[in-house]
Amino acid sequence: MQRTYRTAEHASETEYVISRSRFIGRCFPVTDESEALRILERIRKQHWDATHNCFAYRLRSGAARYSDDGEPQGTAGLPMMEVLKKRDLYDLLVVSTRYFGGILLGTGGLVRAYTRSANDAVEAAGLVSMEPCMLFSAAVAYPYRNAAWSVFERFGTIEHTDYGEAITVSFRCRTTDADTFLTALSDRTEARVTAIKTGEGFYPFPVTE
Repeated sequence: MQRTYRTAEHASETEYVISRSRFIGRCFPVTDESEALRILERIRKQHWDATHNCFAYRLRSGAARYSDDGEPQGTAGLPMMEVLKKRDLYDLLVVSTRYFGGILLGTGGLVRAYTRSANDAVEAAGLVSMEPCMLFSAAVAYPYRNAAWSVFERFGTIEHTDYGEAITVSFRCRTTDADTFLTALSDRTEARVTAIKTGEGFYPFPVTE
C-alpha cells in the first residue's frame, strides 16, 4: 500500500474581511483532478460576480496546480499552494473567492490575505492522517469477551459487533500493528479467538502538530 498521507477530514468554508475586501476560503478533500475541476467550476458559477476565484490543489497522483485568477502573479495561487506544501497535505483543493472592496492591498498584503484564507479553510476542515490499516473479523465466544476487548481497545477500532451464538466483531488496526495485534489476541484468549483478515485500506487518525 502507499504511504501515510495527510488531508482534510471534511469540506469547510471560512470568511474574513480586510480593507473592505471579502475573502471566502474553502477547502475540499478530492480524489482526483477531475473532481477538483468540477468543484472549481461549481464555485465559479456560484460566485460569478466575484473579483477573483483563486485556487490550489495537490494530489497524491503527483498532479498539482494553482491559479492567481487575475491577481498579480505569485500573490494568490502560489501562496495557497505553499500552505498545502508546508503542511504536507494531499488530495486537497483550496479555493479563495475575493470580492474587492475598493482598497488596494499591495503585493505583500495579497500574499498575506490569500495565505490566511487558505490556512483558515484548512484548519476548519479538520486535518487527519490517512494511515494504511488492515481489517479483520473475529468470532469471540462469550467467556473470552473481556480478554478480546482489552486487545481490541489497545490496538485499534471496532467497526461493528453482532451478538449471536458468539460475538462477531469487525475490527481495524494500523498495518504496522497487525502482527502484534494478532499475537496479543491469541495470547490473551488462550488461542481460542482467531482474527481473519478481510481487507485493507486507508483510515483517518487525528493529526497532532
